[in-house]
Amino acid sequence: MENVSFEKRLYELQRAYKELTRRENVQDNLGNGIYERYQYPVLTAAHVPLEWRYDLNYEKNPFLLERFGINATFNSGAIKFRGKYVIVARVEGLDRKSFFAVAESDNGIDNFRFWEYPIVMPQTDTPDTNVYDMRLVKHEDGWIYGLFCTERRDLFAPEGDQSAAVAQCGIARTTDLVKWERLPDLKTPSPQQRNVVLHPEFVDGKYAFYTRPQDSFIDAGKGGGIGFGLCDSIENAFIEEETVIDRKMYHTVYEAKNGLGPAPIKTPHGWLHLAHGVRNTAAGLRYVLYMFMTSLNDLTAVIHKPAGYFMAPEGDERVGDVSNVLFSNGWIADEDGAVYIYYASSDTRQHVATSSIDRLVDYVINTPEDQYRSAKSAEMVCNIIDSNKGVVMSAF
Repeated sequence: MENVSFEKRLYELQRAYKELTRRENVQDNLGNGIYERYQYPVLTAAHVPLEWRYDLNYEKNPFLLERFGINATFNSGAIKFRGKYVIVARVEGLDRKSFFAVAESDNGIDNFRFWEYPIVMPQTDTPDTNVYDMRLVKHEDGWIYGLFCTERRDLFAPEGDQSAAVAQCGIARTTDLVKWERLPDLKTPSPQQRNVVLHPEFVDGKYAFYTRPQDSFIDAGKGGGIGFGLCDSIENAFIEEETVIDRKMYHTVYEAKNGLGPAPIKTPHGWLHLAHGVRNTAAGLRYVLYMFMTSLNDLTAVIHKPAGYFMAPEGDERVGDVSNVLFSNGWIADEDGAVYIYYASSDTRQHVATSSIDRLVDYVINTPEDQYRSAKSAEMVCNIIDSNKGVVMSAF
């Protein structure tokens, strides 16, 4: 009797998994013209293979119980690799430890399937307690680098405080996304680091990093924005000086914290950047995405920056493990100019939005910049109204 129940449950699990992983994604409604959202997430906890979660041996697991539960799949790095759209997801177990796993798709918007095994990241002399949010970049030096947050308990915290942590930037490199070489963690003048991104090209013969200096695990403190720094060697990366290139600002979507998302995309007009901004509300912290552009000749010079957010959580995206959050650390610019933006909602699931280089450049260059006052916002709307006078519009 138990064997019949086992077989039936296994069949239903396999049927549901097959249906989920083969589901066609559907483009959402009209939208704002800047990008297209899609109806379904590209990865959820349920996309994690059954072989990772269940012992499928009847003798050892006659009730077919889940042995390793998955809480969420989110915050994925992204890269075009061997003709596939590849993301390295943050997979979080019920034990609240995260690890990395590679998933690929033929078209970048659906049918993502995990590779056979997750990534077993090599350790430094001080083992990671938790790793997460990998940024992937194919560097000019020929390696694929993964930069991620490595978290360890703060050994100087009182024994009664088991939440105090130290965050730093872990660095690993690979050629095949299977075997990874772990390098020493990045060293900077800041006590802690998060959201560190490697620039894809050398700058004056040096490796260039975008950083997020912060005073403590949660508080950005006097760090105050997205930083930039150079170092001679990535095998023992040490940044002597960080320059903040995009600061926190009062009463903006990035007034509390901000950090770079994926590595920037090079265009003839400048480097396109996607970042996240955080502000505090009566309902708690709200994370959104925003964009800006830096000069081709000076990576520290922000030359265009639209006001407000680029994307914010909508509908079901607003609900999850940490609600009211949108976060991105991966995008892919295709050969034909299409851009696939991989963003996570509420620290729970992974989505995709699609756009193009031309549309994103238009958005960043031609959208009005923040003037930091209500009266100026009203003036911008009036200017658009005035520019539309005399325009012939079709009537239905």
